[in-house]
Amino acid sequence: MHPLRSPAAPSNSLEPKDGMRILVATDAWSPQVNGVVVALANTIACLRKWGHEVHVLSPEGFTTIPMPTYPEIPLALLPGRQVALRMRAFDPQAVHIATEGPIGAAARRYCLRHGLQFTSAYHTCFPEYIAARTPIPLAWSYASMRRFHGASSKVLVATPTVRTLLEGRGFERVADYTLGVDLQLFHPVAQRFTDLPRPVFTYVGRVAVEKNLPEFLALDLPGSKLVVGDGPARVKLQRRFPDAHFVGMKSGAELAGYFQRSDVFVFPSRTDTFGLVMLEAMACGVPVAALPVHGPLDVVKDPSTGVLHMDLRVAALAALDLDRASCRRYAEQFPWERSAGQFLAHQVAARSPEADWPTVSAEPSPSRGR
Repeated sequence: MHPLRSPAAPSNSLEPKDGMRILVATDAWSPQVNGVVVALANTIACLRKWGHEVHVLSPEGFTTIPMPTYPEIPLALLPGRQVALRMRAFDPQAVHIATEGPIGAAARRYCLRHGLQFTSAYHTCFPEYIAARTPIPLAWSYASMRRFHGASSKVLVATPTVRTLLEGRGFERVADYTLGVDLQLFHPVAQRFTDLPRPVFTYVGRVAVEKNLPEFLALDLPGSKLVVGDGPARVKLQRRFPDAHFVGMKSGAELAGYFQRSDVFVFPSRTDTFGLVMLEAMACGVPVAALPVHGPLDVVKDPSTGVLHMDLRVAALAALDLDRASCRRYAEQFPWERSAGQFLAHQVAARSPEADWPTVSAEPSPSRGR
C-alpha cells in the first residue's frame, strides 16, 4: 500500500455503538462554495458514515450581515447566546472550531467558559488576505490569529509548509489535517474543449483580490484563458481582461466538466493554505501550473503532475507536456477517508474523559451577544 493511502476507515475510528457526538462550529457553510466548505462537508460525510453524530453550527438560522469587501459571505450577527444554547443542547463530546469568524469565536468563548477542550483549524491565510485589502501589518493580524488559536488542543493545518509558517509565527500544538478529493466526481475524460481555441488554461475558484488572478490573466499564452468562479473582483477583471472567458460559479458534474476538458490548470494564488482545486484538477488528469509558494509546494510534490515556477507563463507552457495519467494516479493517494481519519484521531485525542465532562445547566449570559 502506498504510504499516503489509508483504508476506507481509519484504524482508530470508533464503531457506531461508540460513536462520538462531534460539534463543528464554522462561519463557512453551504450554500457558500469554497475550499473550507468542501473540506468540512466531505469530512463530516465520512464521520457520519462511520457512525458518529455530527452537528454543524453555521450561520444558518442566525441573523446575518454581509462580510465587508466580500458580501457573498454572510456573517452571523451577535450569535453568542444562540451558540451557547445550541452547544448545551447538543452536549458534544468533541468540539472543532473551523473558522475564526463570529460563529467560531462564540463557540470558542463557550468552550473556555465551561472548560471544554476543542480543536481549531487554520484553513485561510487571513493575515495575507487582510494585508491585500488594508494597510494593517501582518504582525498584528498574526498576533490576533495566534491568540484565537492559542487555547486549542490542536491547530489543524493542511500542509507541512503552513505548519512551519505558523510555528515560525509562534503558534503551538500545530497538527496535520491533509485534505482530499472526491475521486468519483472528479475523473478524467477523453473530450477537450471544442468551442474555445486550444490549449485552454483554466482557473477555478473565488474571483477575489487575494487570488492574484491578474498575474494569470495578463500572461501571453496561446489558446484561451478560462475563469470558473465568482467573487467581488469579477466585474473589474472582466473589463480589464476582455479576452478571457468568465463562466461564473459551477458545481457538481458541470464543474468537473470544466476541469476535465482543460489542458492546464493555472493556480496563481500566493495565499492559499492548500488549494483543493489543484487536487481536483489532477484527479481529472489535468496538470497544474502554479507559483512555488505555500499551498502548491505541498500539493504539487510530484514533478509529473505540475510545474512550479516564479514565472507563471513558464510553468503554464511546460505543464502542457505532462502526462495526464500521472496526474490522476497522484490524486488517487488522497481519498477523503484518509483526511477524515486524521480529523477523527484529533477529536478522539482532544475528548475529555467521560467522567470529567461537565454538565452545563446555567443559562448563558445574553449580554453583548455572548
